[in-house]
Amino acid sequence: MKILSWNVNGLRACEKKGFLDWFEKERADIVCLQEIKARPEQLEEKLRHPLKYHSIWNPAEKPGYSGTVIYSKKEPLEVRLGLGVPEFDREGRVMIVKYPTFTLVNSYFPNSQRDHARLPYKLKFCRRFLKVINELRGQGENLVMCADWNIAPTELDLKNPKSNQNNAGFLPEERAWMDQLIAVGYFDSFRHFHSEGGCYTWWSYRPGVRERNIGWRLDYFMMNEEHKSRLKKSYHRSLVYGSDHCPVGIELKK
Repeated sequence: MKILSWNVNGLRACEKKGFLDWFEKERADIVCLQEIKARPEQLEEKLRHPLKYHSIWNPAEKPGYSGTVIYSKKEPLEVRLGLGVPEFDREGRVMIVKYPTFTLVNSYFPNSQRDHARLPYKLKFCRRFLKVINELRGQGENLVMCADWNIAPTELDLKNPKSNQNNAGFLPEERAWMDQLIAVGYFDSFRHFHSEGGCYTWWSYRPGVRERNIGWRLDYFMMNEEHKSRLKKSYHRSLVYGSDHCPVGIELKK
C-alpha cells in the first residue's frame, strides 16, 4: 500500500504546475494534501475526484487559507474531521480516517510565525493532538500520521541549525514536543531507514535556495511502534516541484 503526503501550498496553484500529471504517475492508494487553500465547490471535477478517487475534504473557514484533503482509491470505514476544539477545527488542520488495518491522520500543524506570536496556539494544538492520538492508540488503533508538522526534529533536519535556534520550526519548545511524541511510542518513518543529513522537504522560494538544497525537513510520516513491522519504505520525492514543499511517501506491507 502506497501513501503519499504533500503540502501543495495552494491546490489550484499546484494544479497549474503539474499536480494532476504527478498524481496520475504515482497512482498511490492514498494521497494526503495539506494547505490546499480552497473549498471543493471552488474546484473543477478533475481536482475534486482525480482519476475518480474518493475524496474527503476539510477546508478552513477562512477563504484561501490552510485546509486538508485525502484522496483514496477505497472509501474509508469512518471519517472524523478535527480535534474537537473549535479554534483548531475552523482552520481545517486535522483529518482522522479509518481503514480496515490502520487509522490515517492527515494534519497541517500551525506555524509559530517569525515573531513566535502563534507559538502558544501551536503548543496547545500539539498537546490536544497527542491526547487524541493516544486515545485512538489506547483503543487498539494502529496509526499512520502524515503532516506538514512545521517542526524540524533535530539538527540533521535543516541545513543551518546553528543560525536557526530561535526560528519558528526549530524552537526548543517545538522540538521538545516532538521528543515527547517519540518517547511515548511513536517513530519517524523516514529516520527508520535514513540516518543521513541533507534530506529536506521544504525550501524557501528565494532564488537558488532549492537548487543549493538549503532546506528543512518538515514533512514526514509518524507511526506507533506496534505498527512498525508493516513499514516497507519511506522516501522523499525531492525532484517533484509545484510547491515550496516536496511530496513524501511510505509503503506498507499488505
